[in-house]
Amino acid sequence: MPSLYFAQGIPYVVVMTVAVIMFKRLGVSNSQIAFYTSVLYLPWVIKPLWSPLVQRIGTRRGWVIVMQLLVGTGLGAAALAIPAADFVRYTLAAFAFVAVASATHDVAADGFYLLALSSHEQAWFVGIRSTSYRLAMIAGQGLLVMLAGQLETSTGLPLVRINVAATTEAPQPLMADPASFAANDGDGPQHVVASSDELQLSIDDRSKTDVEALVAQVRKWNVDHGYYLAPEEAKPKGDKDSPGWLARLEDWIHTSFGPQQAGDQAASDQVGDLAIVYLRLAEPVPAGEEQVVQFGLAGGDPSFKVVEGERFVVTEQNWSEPFASLVQVESKLEEPSTATFEVRSGNLTLAWSATFFILAGLFGLVCLYHFFALPRPAADGQPTTPASNPLGGFFEPFVEFFRKPRILALLAFLLLYRLPESQLVKLATPFLIDPREKGGLALTTGEVGFVYGTVGVIMLTIGGIIGGFVAAKHGLKRWLWPMALIIHLPNAAFLFLAMMQPDDLWVITAAVGVEQFGYGFGFTAYMLYCIYIARGEHQTVHYALCTGAMALGMMIPGMWSGWLQQLIGYEHFFIWVMICTIPSFATVAFIPLDGDFGRKTTEEAA
Repeated sequence: MPSLYFAQGIPYVVVMTVAVIMFKRLGVSNSQIAFYTSVLYLPWVIKPLWSPLVQRIGTRRGWVIVMQLLVGTGLGAAALAIPAADFVRYTLAAFAFVAVASATHDVAADGFYLLALSSHEQAWFVGIRSTSYRLAMIAGQGLLVMLAGQLETSTGLPLVRINVAATTEAPQPLMADPASFAANDGDGPQHVVASSDELQLSIDDRSKTDVEALVAQVRKWNVDHGYYLAPEEAKPKGDKDSPGWLARLEDWIHTSFGPQQAGDQAASDQVGDLAIVYLRLAEPVPAGEEQVVQFGLAGGDPSFKVVEGERFVVTEQNWSEPFASLVQVESKLEEPSTATFEVRSGNLTLAWSATFFILAGLFGLVCLYHFFALPRPAADGQPTTPASNPLGGFFEPFVEFFRKPRILALLAFLLLYRLPESQLVKLATPFLIDPREKGGLALTTGEVGFVYGTVGVIMLTIGGIIGGFVAAKHGLKRWLWPMALIIHLPNAAFLFLAMMQPDDLWVITAAVGVEQFGYGFGFTAYMLYCIYIARGEHQTVHYALCTGAMALGMMIPGMWSGWLQQLIGYEHFFIWVMICTIPSFATVAFIPLDGDFGRKTTEEAA
């Protein structure tokens, strides 16, 4: 039933996508996000190891109900862990629990699907199945993220806008003196007070030494007052804390492929002008709570950027002191220009904890519904191997899988077909959220929920339904290459966004929609080919092996994607994603496929 695949999609989306957005909003770095959430793929990779137990013990229906109950419990544990001081460790533990339960649920749910349908019915139903799964994605990374964004806004303070202009006037003397800024309007509701709503910079350059000294001074003030942690210092080549080969590799990658402007500024004694803005809260922060304040480019010329002081955590201990941000204009700017920066705030911890509590409750209701509504097929729970040889019966499905003809070509396809997407998906949401000065698009949480989690998933769903329809009508073989092209080439939409950094939300939405439609259409080929490989007596275990290989192919590239992006920047990272389509296309050329698979045969028609 469709609701079963809706329930299958929710925990996967939460662990793989919603967790990425949450960690990003809570200040975790891209490299940590990509690595940790990629490791969480592991249960989906190794689920074939216990898939024979699901096939041989109890009923698949029973496994489904129990696993849904455990998933809801894990989501509730994540909600409790978010406010903890060491929230990253505890939420990862909760997500790992959810991932194991969800992976086991997948094995049982897929067993239901494969028991009842012929290959033609599977080809057609893959679109309906995908629709239910995509609806879960809309509910998870769309509506759920929009809910979190709304809670962030409702727990936040009034928006503050600061207009910045670069003029032909000479640079003004600058010195950092945050202690001189006092908020005089302490009466009334809580709000952020800015030292000025207008900043003026010069298109003439400043001394690089003076700028670095000012940045260090502002950073020291903010760090000493607990507004954020000191950033990790860049490790020199051959640093003793890192393997020499790794330090040399990182140095070579960053030098050869990193953002060009960084090298240009480093080679010059002059850099763009700076302006400083002081911020502070007007009222105390209640005990035990924190207010996260973020400062970044909201619109206008992307030549302006925040070079220090983007995110501040204000508590009852430091609320009475000001915090400082530095805005810099690029030295290459030669004409007067303007931009708008915004100061946003919110109780992010409360917002995300409440969101996960709501999700846990809703998932509990889904579990209760399935307890009463899920059918009880007669074939469910029937043993497929003799009880007299349980050990041989346990290992037999694995042995038979690796005896399949052209197994190496099959494994290459399973591992590499999604190589580009495995890396893009980990950095798509950080790219949408990151400030423009870091190469991102500076969208709010709610905007990400709309663009990527709602419109994007709708296009993904439409692509999946159309892919299932054409495969059922003409067979998979006829559409295999078109699907391979359509899943990968639209990845260039993210390269376009990284190069152009458009301000128009609808342009961003259209680009993401194109990429997601292509992914939904082309992913149909992958799912159908997993069904093709799994045909036979041990289809539940073999299908679990296919999806486990898929998860491995997503996990390993995802682990290095954040590290690579931080070295080379978003634009070059998306170029790398396009290069990764080459091995994916190569695997399609070597896999075996029956011409009639997926198409309705004469026997099925009768």
